Amino acid sequence: MSAPIRIRLGTRGSLLARWQADWVAARLRDLGVEVEMVLLTTSGDLSTEGPIGALGDRGVFTKEIQRALRDARIDLAVHSLKDLPTDPTPGLVLAAVPERAPAGDALVSRRFDSLDALPGGAVVGTGSMRRRAQLLCARPDLHVRDVRGNVDTRLRKLDRGDYDALVLAEAGLRRLGLHAHITQVLPPSVCLPAVGQGALGLETRDDNPAAQTLVARLDHPPSRAAVTAERSMLAALGGGCLAPIAAWGRLEDVQLTLTGRVLPPDGSAKLEATCRAPLGEAESLGRRVAETLLAQGAKEYLDAARHVG
Repeated sequence: MSAPIRIRLGTRGSLLARWQADWVAARLRDLGVEVEMVLLTTSGDLSTEGPIGALGDRGVFTKEIQRALRDARIDLAVHSLKDLPTDPTPGLVLAAVPERAPAGDALVSRRFDSLDALPGGAVVGTGSMRRRAQLLCARPDLHVRDVRGNVDTRLRKLDRGDYDALVLAEAGLRRLGLHAHITQVLPPSVCLPAVGQGALGLETRDDNPAAQTLVARLDHPPSRAAVTAERSMLAALGGGCLAPIAAWGRLEDVQLTLTGRVLPPDGSAKLEATCRAPLGEAESLGRRVAETLLAQGAKEYLDAARHVG
């Protein structure tokens, strides 16, 4: 009898990261794999005050996990794909993108039942420049303030009255069983998601074909195509994962559709482009949307965001 296959899975220790890692581990165990969980701490976890952009926009939640993977301390890394930089990491490969959860953003408020119902001057908390810019574009009369911490920490700050509302990823709330807190799922016309939002990225070493083959069984091709298009757009724009760049890839009538959006940090304007392509042309679709946005003047807004971040 052959020895059971064993995989060391590396993840951050937050409740959401643990949920994601446990979900992947359960799928692998269904395939007969023994999974050992390895908890790792990232620079984004250690610094919980101030804007996340102050830490830099290159892998603040992923670098340490990728280092453990390269050093063979773990065999598989589970990332929130929106946190994973688009620059390739030598020696590592994105082995699978499981089926994506809802990609949108959700408003959470204890007193108001929608974004439109918020009074002028209401304080809305978000840690994302992308969300901030889109909220101000839709409602320039709001006060959008930074909020850091895990989902439960942010909800406590809302409950004690620090904010009138929060904007959080719908997927995170649903994964943690906190969907009852959702006041309104914001429509794409108001708030497009971050690149890769709602999707997981399962990363292995390129010299570990056994792990690649196993993990690839969790891949969901439509989800991979959608996020590949989004990440290709982001890479072509050169904005980094914390810039006010939004994208939504989805399958519509057997065509891969990608909508991209770029805003200045203050939300005073909005550039948008939508293109379509066959499922197998995700990367070129992303570049095409980026080229359209750049032709509209996106570089000026991205340069402004770098000075703010």
